[in-house]
Amino acid sequence: MDNSSLIITHLDDKLSLKFLGEFNLYVVNGYEKQLESLNFTAKKEVDIDLFDVKLFDTTAALFINNLQNKLLSKNVKVNILCSNKDTLGTLELVKKQKKSSSPIPHAKRKNYLEIVGKRAYENYVGFISFMAFMGKLFATKIIYLKNVKNIRYKEIAFEINESAIRALGIIALTSFLIGLVVAYQSAFQLKIYGANIFIVDMLGISILRELAPLITAIVIAGRSGSSFTAQIGAMKITQELDAMRTMGFDPYIFLVLPRIIALMIAMPILIFVSDMMGIIGGMVVANLDLNISTNLFLDRFNEVVAAKHFFIGIVKGPFFAFLIASIGIYRGMMVKDDTQSIGFNTTKSVVESIFAVIVCDAVFSIAFTNLGI
Repeated sequence: MDNSSLIITHLDDKLSLKFLGEFNLYVVNGYEKQLESLNFTAKKEVDIDLFDVKLFDTTAALFINNLQNKLLSKNVKVNILCSNKDTLGTLELVKKQKKSSSPIPHAKRKNYLEIVGKRAYENYVGFISFMAFMGKLFATKIIYLKNVKNIRYKEIAFEINESAIRALGIIALTSFLIGLVVAYQSAFQLKIYGANIFIVDMLGISILRELAPLITAIVIAGRSGSSFTAQIGAMKITQELDAMRTMGFDPYIFLVLPRIIALMIAMPILIFVSDMMGIIGGMVVANLDLNISTNLFLDRFNEVVAAKHFFIGIVKGPFFAFLIASIGIYRGMMVKDDTQSIGFNTTKSVVESIFAVIVCDAVFSIAFTNLGI
């Protein structure tokens, strides 16, 4: 800077460093380069003249303090020449602060037991938190359903449209393609043994009983479950949930239950559409690849596929919907006050919903098999 300078004067075994003008962050690097070329070991005493310094900040104080310590370590006497109380106070403040501060310890590497214990505790806390959410949900649901007037029909209808009606297209296409692929892969094996007609048995039972409910639940978990998390999470970040509580509105009644009830109502309808599209996809392959006409396919379907398989798939719908909606909303409630948390919890809601649906489907399969259904 133009109004800053350093005058170096050599007097026998004494050295004078006279600082002029502004002494701050912007000139410290220049002063360091000037002092690098000096041989302080040849001097017994150094005067640091700060009489003509107009502006003195903490960076300059750190520079002077480090220079003083460096000279003292070489047995060179240091004299600070200054009459400005502010400058002396800044020097004293930096010196005290440097003495009181301690070095930051290196992070210790955690051992295996500590990592396992921490994760186990975090999972335990998460489980307790989810159980508290479920308890609050069921308690609110009992109060909610006590009186017909409490049911918010408009909100439920809106959520049915958002989470189900708008998802019909993607579910229909996905199920059609799944039926197509399963039939095509099966047709190759069935032709070897001349058992073409048995493709109807396999498609009817597998799609109606397992594939259609599972595919529909996975698509809804990725579409609607993540949407619930993002919506509730955004409302939490913008403090809309706190505003609702302040005005006396319970978020569980106005936000949580309409979404859960809507998805539980809509899921059987979506599974029904998935059933039809999956069977149609299989019928197309059977007609083109195995020369099974549509009439023959439907006659065989009517003979060998019992109605119970269809109803088993439909019954799974509300349970899958409850798990997807509950987990999605719970993850939305867990969002913290940052946008990164929305992405993290949205991802977790999809993964956990799909996992919960698969576990629930496995439980249904074991139970129905043992019951002979």
